[in-house]
Amino acid sequence: MDWVQVYDPLGSPLWSTLLAALPIIVLLGLLAGGLDAPKSALAGLVAALAVAILGFGMPAVSAFACAGYGACFGLLPIGWIVVAAVFLFHLTVRSGQFEIVKRSVAALSPDRRVQALLIAFCFGTFIEGAAGFGTPVAICAALMIGLGFSPLYAAGLALIANTSPVAFGALGTPIITLAKVSGLDEMALCRMAGRQLPLFSLIVPAWLVVVMSGWRGLVGCWPAVLVCGGTFAGLQFIMSNYHGPALVDVVGGMGSLIVLAMMLRFWQPREIWRFPDEPPAAEMAAETPLATRQVVRAWMPWMFLSVLVFAWGWPAVKTTLNGGLADQPNVLAGYTRFTLPVAGLHNRVYRTAPVAPVAEGADRAAEAEKAVFEVPWLSATGTGIFLAAILTALWLRIPAREFAEQFGHTLWAMRWALFTIAAMLALAFTTKYGGSDATMGLAFTHTGPLYPFFAPLLGWLGVALTGSDTSSNALFGSLQRITAEQLGLNPTLIVASNSTGGVMGKMIDAQSIVVAAVATGQKGGEGRILRFVFLHSVVLAALVGALTLAQAYVFTWMIPG
Repeated sequence: MDWVQVYDPLGSPLWSTLLAALPIIVLLGLLAGGLDAPKSALAGLVAALAVAILGFGMPAVSAFACAGYGACFGLLPIGWIVVAAVFLFHLTVRSGQFEIVKRSVAALSPDRRVQALLIAFCFGTFIEGAAGFGTPVAICAALMIGLGFSPLYAAGLALIANTSPVAFGALGTPIITLAKVSGLDEMALCRMAGRQLPLFSLIVPAWLVVVMSGWRGLVGCWPAVLVCGGTFAGLQFIMSNYHGPALVDVVGGMGSLIVLAMMLRFWQPREIWRFPDEPPAAEMAAETPLATRQVVRAWMPWMFLSVLVFAWGWPAVKTTLNGGLADQPNVLAGYTRFTLPVAGLHNRVYRTAPVAPVAEGADRAAEAEKAVFEVPWLSATGTGIFLAAILTALWLRIPAREFAEQFGHTLWAMRWALFTIAAMLALAFTTKYGGSDATMGLAFTHTGPLYPFFAPLLGWLGVALTGSDTSSNALFGSLQRITAEQLGLNPTLIVASNSTGGVMGKMIDAQSIVVAAVATGQKGGEGRILRFVFLHSVVLAALVGALTLAQAYVFTWMIPG
């Protein structure tokens, strides 16, 4: 049965918006109140199904189908990425090599502020640029917990750092998707995002340091913050304005990592800052210096990870692993990628005006919503990370039996986390196909001349709901253009702000919160992590809104011609 979405089921924009927000209120309210994540996610999912079926009139078959679709997507690719990343980390810990990694990072600088800049920001932006989909949060949070950061700070700092690079993550996928959905020029959107996000690439490293050590701590570490953020911001601007979206974060992340590491050979903070409950840095400095051979051996698993994650994100490699092009298949065709249309959902749900363009005289959107579950098991990022784990086992000479036992332990330890991720994505897909996400988004469009401030907040809401800047752009890209044209605003600025504002929602989406909790071993700590990062997310999103508002009316010269 075909179904056209309804965006005001109660005949009142206010009450319809509150109804649409009910599942999110239930989920976040229970998490913040201390209920564990699996139960909170399940309660939110039940609320989402009830709202979709009883409130918005979605056929029950379609509602349960989209919940199942979301749950499967939560396991592959999201869950598989987290399992593989945590497994690789556990292998290095079990082999004893991670102790050497810790000491080598401390040799660069024993200062916790500098370590957070190196791992959470520099290395994290590189991983985001290559893979996206929560990979940098899983890897960087695990690395920091291994380095001795407290679980809450390891999770929170990894989430905050994974903001400004997100619009260009996974080799530019969010911007590429935004251009396709909105019908605007891809390079113009890329340039616009590259004239907003570099400002926040300067702010976020400083924000990390202030969160850890306060303003006084920032004063003692400002040269590292300036070099780290300035290098990434400069490369981000150059690549986005003169090259394109694909390699912005890869080049920026690697460049900032190299420049900061080189700087640390000649400069160190005058006072070494560590957490109050840690031993003084002098005790770390007293350890026997490491030989180069030891450092290389210990870091090789992470080199395997970096190379394979980058390769798995490259379009040509991904196409090859998926069996080649439709008209030029290779020997893998039909074996490494399967597509399964979701029964009861695929081509059954239609978006309509004003969310989607409707042909004159038609009563529904031009195209039905696709619902095809793809199983690219070989080209999935998690598979690349798992291959890095296999190479690690060979490199460190870990016996096959020990390798298998550790993988089994990892799966068992993460069983409830995987359930939570599946339930979270089931909730997100139910709100998307049920139309309640669009109802919440439409509430922002009634702000008139102030819309440039709220346009980024619409993207922020989309990422907080779906867990993906790409998904938020696909969801609201067309709506942003329609609203901009109706209000006489520059469409390039408004549409790009959906992505640049959306990145600030990445730290509070349920998927990322669960991934961070799993990577840092905080079972039941999701609510605490959410409370830790929520205000930072809101303030940073509001700052993007303020910048967009200023660019719309004052700094119009910043908008690409």
